[in-house]
Amino acid sequence: MVGANANELPTDEEYNNKVNRQWSQKALHGRHPYDLSQQYVDTEASNKWLTNADLFAETESFLTAIPDQVIVTRNYKKCVLKQPDTEGLCRRCGKELETIKHITAACEQLAPTEYVKRHDGRAKIIHQKLAEAAQLIDDKSPYYKYTPANVLDNENFKLYRNRNILTDKTIPFNRSDITFMNKKTKKPF
Repeated sequence: MVGANANELPTDEEYNNKVNRQWSQKALHGRHPYDLSQQYVDTEASNKWLTNADLFAETESFLTAIPDQVIVTRNYKKCVLKQPDTEGLCRRCGKELETIKHITAACEQLAPTEYVKRHDGRAKIIHQKLAEAAQLIDDKSPYYKYTPANVLDNENFKLYRNRNILTDKTIPFNRSDITFMNKKTKKPF
């Protein structure tokens, strides 16, 4: 692409538009730009980790490969790499194709253990940040060393972890991962 004058180089904006257009048109690697173009996606927030996370280049490339589904799974080996004699089914459950989506969200063998561990790990980080913000803890230990207490309390706030919520009506799922209560307004979050 050339700028307005045939002797000029393209502007940064023209060049970036060209590269983004080419990237979006790729059948496999175009999934990420397509997902980012959806109206419900905050593109700036979705890409902030690329500039603010201080990741190694290898980690960044691995994380950007996940949305494009180019991580080597059995299904990838069978359908994309066309490796002969490759079974495409999940090595854990053996029922569905082994894709990134299946491994991270749908495998019935991983659901009772690995998904719960992943969920609890995220909840632990949120618990720690809420406890720090409400001045319920003084310890500034790294998130991976933090062990959340079931109840934290001060004069303004109360923070519960994995606690059943009593309700007027019987509801099937009444155990909250985290309940944060403002004592003055008696309002739970």
